[in-house]
Amino acid sequence: MAGSSAPNSDAELLESVRKLQPLIRSQALRTERERRVTGEVVAALTDAGVHRMNVPRRYGGHQSSVRTQVDVLSEISAACGSTGFTALIQAGCAFIAALFPDEAQDEIFTAPGVRVSGTLVPKAKARPVDGGYVVDGTSPFATGCQESDWHLLTAVADSGDGRPPDLLWTAVPMADLDVLDDWKVSGLAGSGSNSVVARDVHVPAHRVLPLGPLLAGSFPSRLNSADPFYGMPVLLLFCAWTAAGALGPARAALADFGERVHQRGITYTIYDHQHEAPVTHLQFAEAAMKISCAELLTADFVSLMDTRVADGNSYTTEERARIRAQAGYVARLCKEAVDLIGSASGASSLHLEVPVQRAVRDLNALNLHSFVNPAANLELYGRVLSGLDAGTPFL
Repeated sequence: MAGSSAPNSDAELLESVRKLQPLIRSQALRTERERRVTGEVVAALTDAGVHRMNVPRRYGGHQSSVRTQVDVLSEISAACGSTGFTALIQAGCAFIAALFPDEAQDEIFTAPGVRVSGTLVPKAKARPVDGGYVVDGTSPFATGCQESDWHLLTAVADSGDGRPPDLLWTAVPMADLDVLDDWKVSGLAGSGSNSVVARDVHVPAHRVLPLGPLLAGSFPSRLNSADPFYGMPVLLLFCAWTAAGALGPARAALADFGERVHQRGITYTIYDHQHEAPVTHLQFAEAAMKISCAELLTADFVSLMDTRVADGNSYTTEERARIRAQAGYVARLCKEAVDLIGSASGASSLHLEVPVQRAVRDLNALNLHSFVNPAANLELYGRVLSGLDAGTPFL
């Protein structure tokens, strides 16, 4: 849990994370090989206060601005994409936990450095019983579950009256769940996104958060319901968090490329130094422009989100759809930039210890995420621009 070195301000948090970059980077290859973030890095990030960003202040949390969260998570992701993705999921799930009934929060936030994982893939079933539900089933893509204290497991509950089934987030101690060793992938391989299994786990009613009302802007926490910070739509926050997960590896790949072009030539050409070749100039500039565009898009919607916290105004449907489209486009631009850098880095970059090949794979994986997917998000925004219903409640 968080120690005495945890920061007291957003600026101190960001500086603490920047100081951890050498450690995170040094552990990146091991993180990928072990398919989970190493214990040393987990402890360092917890001690730095990363997992406090969305914890309510009454429990010792920071309630950090969206801008700070993007800055912090992008710095972590620059050092290791898998570690950054794990951190953004855990930071995000702490926000969701703060929307649960206050009684559940008292159980979850027993210490401000508590780590919470979660999934939004409704594979498990929830059976109503007196005082709550019994949850049973397997839930995949449980990022960071092995390093978490609690898990927010999505389950489907039959309404029993002919209506569509209810989607529920259920807060379950990780000790009550089994973890399958099934995260064997090519991208974000160190994020530990294994499947978790609930075997007839009883979840009391106060540890249940219905998704339907939440997506409509209603949640059961009495103490946080009047706080504009927790009025932020969680799915729009996920857009900000994943944008950070894309920007970090892209920036790092660009910086590494700038160093490597001075250290190698282009084989079978007249160029003994890659940085002297006109093709390198074009590749370098185009990758830099794509990342700059991604940064500007991110800054645009992050500014809107922080403004909405300050002024308390609600989002229009078009704003919500645009933020999803912007976040997806950020991911696409970062992927395109890193693909370009990777293709210009030569066969030597295929070695696993060279970071750019990992960035290529990690950004490909991020772009495949169903909520990040650029094509799907552009279509959604285009529907709204065309005067049609968005076609999804996930805005």
